[in-house]
Amino acid sequence: MTAPLKIDGETKIFPIIGHPIGQVKSPNSLSQIMADRGYNGMVVPLHILPEDLAGWLAQAHAMQNCDGIVITVPHKARCLEFCAHVTARGRAAGAVNIMIRSGDGWLGDATDGQGYLDGIAAEGFDIAGKSALLVGTGGAGSAIAYEMLARGASELALHDIDTARRDALIERLSIAFPGRVRSGSTDPRGFALVANATPLGMRDGDPLPVDTALLTAEQFVADVVTRPAIPKLIEAARAAGCATMPGSGMFNGQAVLLAELLMGERAVET
Repeated sequence: MTAPLKIDGETKIFPIIGHPIGQVKSPNSLSQIMADRGYNGMVVPLHILPEDLAGWLAQAHAMQNCDGIVITVPHKARCLEFCAHVTARGRAAGAVNIMIRSGDGWLGDATDGQGYLDGIAAEGFDIAGKSALLVGTGGAGSAIAYEMLARGASELALHDIDTARRDALIERLSIAFPGRVRSGSTDPRGFALVANATPLGMRDGDPLPVDTALLTAEQFVADVVTRPAIPKLIEAARAAGCATMPGSGMFNGQAVLLAELLMGERAVET
């Protein structure tokens, strides 16, 4: 039985910011985790335009009952510059998806990779010692790439239509993981894990992030897209006989982690 939400003058407010914001599912789930644990807090979605981000963050810092912020597209990379401290994951990813109040500033972390790989692990796939292709090197993709390598991927190929962004991530990751990361393409052949970290699949008419005609049944295919529940990539992968993880797996994998970080029940690993 779930506990009722409590809202009063002592309630802690944790915004989740993005543009757009209508696709996010976490406010209710994170707020409910807080309520179930007896914590007086709530997560509120806010639609913040990129040009208004700096001004809004200044106001958020002035809110004494706001101890943390969750960040989604397209603000993850830019929010890095507003953090006084950043975890090793966040620095390598070049982006943050959560900011925790720390002294006079914000401590930024990138948990998308943990959620993504935890979701994949829950489906029975272990990345250690295996090769992976990752499409998308934005905020989420950067964090996912870092976590894949941190968990022992033997080789990681990165593909992005923004080649400058891809190459910058390869350069950052190569410092911590020399010789294990390179550029890739939309050709999924030869990879044990094929992963999408782009929004492709959210809208009707989107192209597929990889050439699904080349998928084979022994491959595992994962996606970040949560709406529709079964994105076209996952639908095509299942038709090819692949084991899969849709975006809901990533969402479930990091919901408790995010809630615990916001509530202060878990310390950020710097």
